[in-house]
Amino acid sequence: MEKFRLLHAHLHDSGLLAECQLHSPELPSVDVLARAHCRAYIERYQSGQLGKDEQRRLGLPWSEALAQRTIRAVGGSLLTADLALQHGMACHLAGGTHHAHYDHPAGFCIYNDLAIVALELLHSGRAERVLIVDCDVHQGDGTARILADVPEAVTLSLHCEKNYPARKALSDWDIGLPIGMGDADYLTTLEQALDYLLPLTQPDFIIYDAGADVHADDALGYLKLSDAGMAARDTLVLRRAVHAGIPVMAVIGGGYDRDRVALAKRHGIVHHCAAKVWPDCMGR
Repeated sequence: MEKFRLLHAHLHDSGLLAECQLHSPELPSVDVLARAHCRAYIERYQSGQLGKDEQRRLGLPWSEALAQRTIRAVGGSLLTADLALQHGMACHLAGGTHHAHYDHPAGFCIYNDLAIVALELLHSGRAERVLIVDCDVHQGDGTARILADVPEAVTLSLHCEKNYPARKALSDWDIGLPIGMGDADYLTTLEQALDYLLPLTQPDFIIYDAGADVHADDALGYLKLSDAGMAARDTLVLRRAVHAGIPVMAVIGGGYDRDRVALAKRHGIVHHCAAKVWPDCMGR
């Protein structure tokens, strides 16, 4: 989990963070986790009792530290949603575990924070329609399946088609991209999707998964976005939300690179873009 520490260090060293801008989450209750997950699964994971097949699907060894960290990360996503509702926009330094399913983990994802946040906002009445804009390079299959029967939660997945997972779920809107797509075509596709979906779905809250694995140097991505392309992507989503008066939260999503420092900087792009869009939010 080195990239999370390095992301914090990068944002601090770049001058973006001041301590007053940092917020520490509480641990969410089992009742909140159970908005999106089977209680028996939650108990199995927290007690280190996953079966061999579940452990294989997850791809991470169990530890008490990981169990606590993953719950706290969900708490961070819930706190990010609260802050976005208060201020119009907020960014998490983790989150985006969109492969976690109702009753099992998958693809390094244990609890699906995107689905948990959406369902918690809807249950509490703080939102009436949530749009999840998932721009991680891999399809948000867990999110799509958990929210399949929740019409108030709309899922958009913009992902590389020939990539994990091999068996895709059915999001409300799936846009499968060809291997090797670069900045210009990607941004055109995303802009057209937002042009169509924002007026159609009329969300009052947006969850944005700013996956860094779309980058050309990502080990598992297969797309060819540059740093500038990622910045344009993040700015596009955040600015559209702010200009429409829709509270938006961002999570960092996936990213895979042996150069952890470079990866942390890539994950930090969305935070730097948010800082530039922030004045628009303040003047709303």
